[in-house]
Amino acid sequence: MNQDQKIVFFDLDGTLMNHDKTILESTKQSLAALRDKGIYIVICTGRAPLMFKWLLEELSFDSYVSMNGQHVVLDGEVIYSNPMKPEVIQQLTEFAHKQGHGLTYSTFESFVTNVKEHPLVQEGIGRLRLPYPPVDSEVYSHSEVNQVQIYSTPKEIEKYKELFKGYSFVRWDENSVDMLPEGASKAIGIQKVLEYMSIPIKNSYAFGDGANDIQMIETVGIGVAMENAIPELKDVADFITASCADDGIMKGLIQVGLLEERDIPLAHNSIQ
Repeated sequence: MNQDQKIVFFDLDGTLMNHDKTILESTKQSLAALRDKGIYIVICTGRAPLMFKWLLEELSFDSYVSMNGQHVVLDGEVIYSNPMKPEVIQQLTEFAHKQGHGLTYSTFESFVTNVKEHPLVQEGIGRLRLPYPPVDSEVYSHSEVNQVQIYSTPKEIEKYKELFKGYSFVRWDENSVDMLPEGASKAIGIQKVLEYMSIPIKNSYAFGDGANDIQMIETVGIGVAMENAIPELKDVADFITASCADDGIMKGLIQVGLLEERDIPLAHNSIQ
């Protein structure tokens, strides 16, 4: 076991990215400083890889836990994947069509939808600053689907919970939920990384803000909630840092002792 190696997992929306889906300069400098210290950094998100490919390139990430722990890549190599059953997705697609609801399907290589110009899909995807996805309602017949998003009102989601036992429904927007196998979570993906790298839990850290980050924050050695996080996440976090729009990543990394102000040019210059 690598007793000394430390690793940090970062959620994307509302954490590594601020509310307008950009990366603060202080965050970029903080990530560079972590690398300089030999600390491993991993993206941990509910998004499909295609939805954050630009960020992998901009920040030089090659390790990530995606689709809420359903697909894990370490140093460019897939170490874990847990696709949903095609017959379940087919049943889901047929049911959603009857209800007039929108779906999006997350795979390792694509992000597609079941219908053109659905208003709730447009609303949810728009909040992520992403273009409306292409239509492919039979993607499950030719690709492994790791996660599905359902776009409907909270009351209507109850119908899906009754029909699809053994699946979890995690809300990420007012009219949008992620559907994934019961027990699947970012925490599972994190555990796969720690096992693969033989890193003890005590050396693991995580930053997050949403409902799908709760198990992640509870699993790692030190969990940090952003100031803009939901109350439930703050309740289980070890630390609360500033918001994603107020240098929260930089301040949090200093707060937990992974970095010092002198490690980050922006922070060091601000106290001169």
